[in-house]
Amino acid sequence: MARLILLIILLLASLLTVFKAPAYYLWLLAILVSEYSLFFIAATLILLATGWRILKYRTFGTIVGIVALILFISPICRAYWTGKQLQQDMEVKGKPERVSQSPFSLIKLFQKDPVSTYKTFTYINYTDTSLTLDYYAAKDTGKRPCVVVIHGGSWSSGDSKQLPELNTVLAQSGYQVASINYRLAPKWHNPAPVKDIATALNYLRAHADELRIDTNQFVLLGRSAGAQVALLAAYTLKQPGIKAVIDFYGPADMVWGYSLPAPKLVMDSRLVMANYLGGYYPKVPQNYVASSPVEFVNARSVPTLIIHGANDVLVAYEHSRRLSDKLQQYNIPHYWLKLPWATHGFDHHLNGPGGQLSTYAVERFLEQVVKK
Repeated sequence: MARLILLIILLLASLLTVFKAPAYYLWLLAILVSEYSLFFIAATLILLATGWRILKYRTFGTIVGIVALILFISPICRAYWTGKQLQQDMEVKGKPERVSQSPFSLIKLFQKDPVSTYKTFTYINYTDTSLTLDYYAAKDTGKRPCVVVIHGGSWSSGDSKQLPELNTVLAQSGYQVASINYRLAPKWHNPAPVKDIATALNYLRAHADELRIDTNQFVLLGRSAGAQVALLAAYTLKQPGIKAVIDFYGPADMVWGYSLPAPKLVMDSRLVMANYLGGYYPKVPQNYVASSPVEFVNARSVPTLIIHGANDVLVAYEHSRRLSDKLQQYNIPHYWLKLPWATHGFDHHLNGPGGQLSTYAVERFLEQVVKK
């Protein structure tokens, strides 16, 4: 009986690879199930292997276990086929490929995420706060393109040390990486974070010689709320050198997002937006329009990489569709990496199925928009 109960629990967990999580803690479990699936596959196999000694409910338990096993394996299979298409889509004709690895590798699932050291600098001292950035120096010599990373956290939490593994990979690939902190809600509202991006860029330009930065080649990269900030900064800042923007599951249409909020059991997204924008939509509708990146896409917008999981319950997949359509309308070079099994924050595990594909897409995209 215990075996059957455990297999049923695993089956219920495996459903998160195909269905959206209905509650906050189930969303966290969905990240584990889809990106750390090897652990769940191993647990299911162990329970299935014990079935030959158990007569009661053996057949039913085995069926339940096999179904769970198939679902746990499904992100790996889908990542393999999505990777095949990704490699084909992002092939740069007539240009030597500098990203040596394939988009997805079974071997990498067993590897630890990379880590490296960084230096922290204060880039602005306001009267009421100071802001810092973590700088990951490229291994290559000479001035290099710089990726500016903006963390997520519902505009009210998180910091520059969030998900540092991609920063390490990019630094090892020859890019300077500056992961920045910015002013957070509810004390500060939009456009404070965008102004902080501008200030950070000015700091990096002023110290370009010592930090070995090519000031003509900045790329903004943001996750979740940080992606909204990155997109808005990329499309509105009139600063030279911003070559492109990378959007990990960011809210691109704040007006539409308010009209269809996330499930309350997952997150009170309207309250989160109100804290960031100084009030609910009926009170300050102009703030929602002014913070929507889709409103600022035009014929001069920079190339954009969009990465989003279809099972995202915090930031709706529709945001990325709307942004992609607007970029298409103005013929802006862009690519949308769609991950059918993935949820919000899937790149927490850089060597997981979603993490591998997104890392590959980022590196190939950077190859296309900057020169090393």
